[in-house]
Amino acid sequence: MAAIGASGSRSDHQLKVGLINSSNKFLTAESFGFKVNASGTSLKKKQTFILEQDAQEEVVYVKSHTGRYMAADKYGNVTCDSEERGQMEKFAIEYDKNGSGRWAFKNINHGNYLGGSDDNLKCFSKSVKDTELWQVQMAIHPQVNLLNINRRRYAHLINDELQVTEVIPWGQEALIILHYDNGKYAIKTYDNRFLSRDGTLITDLNDNSRFTLEIKSGANSGFAFKDCVGEYLTAVGATATMKSRNKTVTKDELFKIEDSCPQIILTSLANNKKVSIKQGVDVTANQDEVEHTNHDIFQMELVAPETDSSPAKWAFRTVNNDCWIQEPLGGIQARAKDNNNPNAQFVVEWLGDGTISLKANNKHYIQSRQTGQLMAVSDSVTNKEKFYPRIINRPLLLLRNEYGFVGLRSTSKPEVMCSRANYEIIYVEPSNDGHYFLKGTNNKYWRLADDASIISDGDSPEPFQLEPRSSSVLTIKGINGCYIKGEQNGLFRAIGHEVDHTVLWEY
Repeated sequence: MAAIGASGSRSDHQLKVGLINSSNKFLTAESFGFKVNASGTSLKKKQTFILEQDAQEEVVYVKSHTGRYMAADKYGNVTCDSEERGQMEKFAIEYDKNGSGRWAFKNINHGNYLGGSDDNLKCFSKSVKDTELWQVQMAIHPQVNLLNINRRRYAHLINDELQVTEVIPWGQEALIILHYDNGKYAIKTYDNRFLSRDGTLITDLNDNSRFTLEIKSGANSGFAFKDCVGEYLTAVGATATMKSRNKTVTKDELFKIEDSCPQIILTSLANNKKVSIKQGVDVTANQDEVEHTNHDIFQMELVAPETDSSPAKWAFRTVNNDCWIQEPLGGIQARAKDNNNPNAQFVVEWLGDGTISLKANNKHYIQSRQTGQLMAVSDSVTNKEKFYPRIINRPLLLLRNEYGFVGLRSTSKPEVMCSRANYEIIYVEPSNDGHYFLKGTNNKYWRLADDASIISDGDSPEPFQLEPRSSSVLTIKGINGCYIKGEQNGLFRAIGHEVDHTVLWEY
């Protein structure tokens, strides 16, 4: 699994953010001329910057959507046209001593702080005033997994606590929502409760559940969460319960933010039984219990994206941290230690009726035999090669595209739009046939209107199809057979006939 926006060989960590000044305006990099100002009114593409961490020094580099780095000279002039990282591009992060959660950016080369408003952006002040403090709004999808750097374990909800004990973030219990609130962050569980500094989970947001996000570079890179009394979240005791404890940051207080991959349950149409590894390494469709176990869940990992000449390749990871692999005679077992083996990679075909088929590396479809044994031996797709997928680690959807989050136009107008500044919760009710019923914050079901727009005013459910396209992106298909498309003016309509960027939704 990759960190959010992993930066390859240069650094293990980076973060997409929007930076908001004291006038409540976003730092903005113009598309032409590499000019930078502080005049943005919302977090869009031009207002999105990547903070790249340095593997040796406690500094960051600020990169705009143009791929160029921000720099400042000794006269305070700020530019954003550097192609490479150097001394003038290095910034150290300092944090507001008043506990507002805001950051100050100090240029390492001359010791001045970044500040200003509108077109008057300078890096000239020798001290931190209100104009040199920036709110940091993460420009990532807020549903993530949290990995503790020291323990190498993930946070998950268990025994009414967030405990950092999972080797793989498994099921909805490991889904974390990073809730942004006026420059600070709250950590929310899948069931809509906030983590308090004492480790308890509470329903209402208060000062004890708001944390300042801090970024740490150097040999131990990661993110830390500082509470209202100056203590940092860590994993405490044998149960590794997340709570505040220490006033300094070590590896124990550092976390890595990762995308949350889709995890699914597969039901064979051949015998109406769930696919499982409950019996051992054999992947078999033989479970008919109503309640699922961790052995019935598989994590979908995109190994190779689709190209003009090749379909996307997926791996299926188990709770034991093994991947499916196609055996020489076509059998499917869960014994691959990584997903790099071509025989551990599969093509997922969405069939348009709520079902999928899976093609192995031997070019044959996986068939479910009467005994439940899975064999990659078929040349065509019948009911024996079809499976109902059900995503189980998204009881709540937070959908976003390049224009904003998906939500209702207003409390009185239930039209669903894709231009909201903040996320709105969409409640997910899975069916048993590969479809999903979706509810808005008004507790009404989504339905398709005559003009193909989506209205959240239904008293009875209407089916939609959710089709993962990567670890963090999916498509949504309406009952008219079209994909839901987002438009710049906020329109959210089921009018898409092909999979392109306009029908892709971060989830």
